[in-house]
Amino acid sequence: MQEGMILGARRTATGTTRGLLTPLSATDLRASSRGGQDPSSRPGQAIQGSEGRGNQEPRAGDNNPQLFTVGHSNWPFPRFVELLKSAGVDFLLDVRSRPASGRNPHFSQPVFETLLRGEGIGYLFLGEELGGRPEDPSLYRPNGAVDYQACRKSFAFRAGIERVAQEAQRHKVALVCAEEDPLDCHRFLMISPALVAAGLTPVHLRGNGQLELQRAVEDRLLAATGFGHFANDLLFPEARNEALEKAYDLQAERAAFRVDPPAV
Repeated sequence: MQEGMILGARRTATGTTRGLLTPLSATDLRASSRGGQDPSSRPGQAIQGSEGRGNQEPRAGDNNPQLFTVGHSNWPFPRFVELLKSAGVDFLLDVRSRPASGRNPHFSQPVFETLLRGEGIGYLFLGEELGGRPEDPSLYRPNGAVDYQACRKSFAFRAGIERVAQEAQRHKVALVCAEEDPLDCHRFLMISPALVAAGLTPVHLRGNGQLELQRAVEDRLLAATGFGHFANDLLFPEARNEALEKAYDLQAERAAFRVDPPAV
């Protein structure tokens, strides 16, 4: 393991054992990972959990392989690869609906895959299954915004989550989209709740090289949507879960891809 790497905690979905292709209920989506982020943390330091616990390295043989997400932003390709390698990532799952970037052509297919494989990093496109701009008009709300809850119930999405689980058993995997901050991206707002429910709690690789725990991003989500007082509610965790579910919906309304309502 490389020096300075920060590891996040992982856990299975709360109180439920289910197959990965089973539709996800609202209760499933309330599950979240333990831990949080210390705002004073610097690259090379462990990010402390919001409950004051340090992070623990995953044990060999753990049934829940470590899984990352990352946004490529507008970084030069060498910087992006450096981030991936700093976390030990050797396989990238592209969850962009359209794997192209006009301003950063090195993140466009087929160039992107060729560059990654030249660095010893595998690539798989999952934008059709897990992308945030679905083709199916039934997956959009009347106001034109993508309905993330409806997406999570689709067969294609559930098949995509199962493929993520399969690849995570063989590789150290990262899901890639465009936005640097997971709060602004469907990889957190749409995909991460389903991963948590499937026992694959992700850790979010940030542009400064730090790894932000799922719980820490959830706490930021609660604060951003007016539910910050629930972030550290250890006495009544169900209240936090209910607030988190509402917070996901509110942020999705702000960040989800939209089309003109007549086009839905």
